[in-house]
Amino acid sequence: MRDLPSKDQFKRISEGFSPDPFNTNSLKAEAYVDPAWNQVDLNEIIAKTWQWVCHVEKLRTPGSFVTVEIAGRSIAVVRDREGELRAFYNVCKHRAHHLLTGEGQTTRIMCPYHAWVYKLDGQLVRAPETESLTNFNTRDICLDQVQVEEFAGFIYVNLDPSARPLREVSGELETEIRHWAPDIEKLTFGHRLTYDIKSNWKNVVDNFLECYHCPTAHKDFCDLVDMDTYKVTTYGIYSSHMAEAGKGTNTAYNVSNATVRTHAVWWLWPTTCLMRYPGRSSMIVLNIIPIGPDRTLETYDFFLETPEPDEAELEAIRYLDQVLQREDIDIVESVQRGMSTPAFTQGRIVHDPSGSGKSEHAVHHFHGLVLDAYAKAAP
Repeated sequence: MRDLPSKDQFKRISEGFSPDPFNTNSLKAEAYVDPAWNQVDLNEIIAKTWQWVCHVEKLRTPGSFVTVEIAGRSIAVVRDREGELRAFYNVCKHRAHHLLTGEGQTTRIMCPYHAWVYKLDGQLVRAPETESLTNFNTRDICLDQVQVEEFAGFIYVNLDPSARPLREVSGELETEIRHWAPDIEKLTFGHRLTYDIKSNWKNVVDNFLECYHCPTAHKDFCDLVDMDTYKVTTYGIYSSHMAEAGKGTNTAYNVSNATVRTHAVWWLWPTTCLMRYPGRSSMIVLNIIPIGPDRTLETYDFFLETPEPDEAELEAIRYLDQVLQREDIDIVESVQRGMSTPAFTQGRIVHDPSGSGKSEHAVHHFHGLVLDAYAKAAP
């Protein structure tokens, strides 16, 4: 295993941070640039929290499966013959070869290395050429299970066997999502955008959680939504970001015929962002995937009323891809470079007590959750 932060580093990492959002600095730069803290992020945050996998439509039928990588570990999520949702480490119990690849439909799980066969509930049922072995019984072998949950139209997994259910720890999040997106389970996949970003994942989250930078960096967005109505509210492990659609024309995309007039966005600790932009009914899922201290992958999945985006949605996708994302990627990559110099240690959090979008209190909330995780991991 790579070196972890020293005891002194654990003691120092929270210096300058205060629970008081009016008098606090941000998370220290070393948390964004030091490979040791990246390893803590993977082991103590990503591997111990609820991670987004897919929309329920991918796993509705018995035999459907999806594979995903969480904290560098391959996980398979399947719907078994009885209709129960299950998740396993995607690793054969014989010689650790991967089992399933990608997504699709299957009646069994067969290892492509030595053809060991498992039922969809993870139980081993066939192991060729093992008849003469002593103390060997297929009934004694089962794939290692992972917690899995269907939540507000999507599938999540958690590698921590002691983690509390997502419904239990997320407060009113599901109720809130279903209020603004009552048709969420009926939506269907329409498009995916992917990005490889030269920045730490926490910089990506920081940038997502505040619109203090919007008037400077996202002038089109500030016309798309009415910034005077933009409110950000933090809860236990999530925050909501709400605004009404702009009242006039804008240079982002046309919302004059929008049936959804509210910009409703939720961030779920630590890496899932759910967005309902003005337009037709839809949900965009931004999944933030840590790869290294200075590298993050992003996927933007668009779930729409129809498999094919309409003209306005194509414009919205173009705007997100070619304008908004380009602006944000330039920002977080610049911040990452700046944090890698001796010129920056940590900065002041800007807090508006009214909870406006032009405030960094959701960033402060996120940093508190990060430091809580670091405190639990401290030697």
